Amino acid sequence: MLVINPDECIDCGVCEPECPVEAIIPDTEEDTEKWVELNNKYAVNWPNITVRKDPLPEAEEFKDVADKLQYLSEEPGA
Repeated sequence: MLVINPDECIDCGVCEPECPVEAIIPDTEEDTEKWVELNNKYAVNWPNITVRKDPLPEAEEFKDVADKLQYLSEEPGA
């Protein structure tokens, strides 16, 4: 999972069409408070991504899985 620091986001919208699973939504939509809080929480501790990596081997099978939040670990990935 990728998180975006809400305090550093400039609301340009460039990331939204780049997301391969359409998981990035503007914080101006309704009911986004929990996502803003989640992004704010993890953006502080997780490292910044500076290099594009290949998708994880299971990415394709997880693409359409509902309720993926249950699998979220508080530990940042490698």
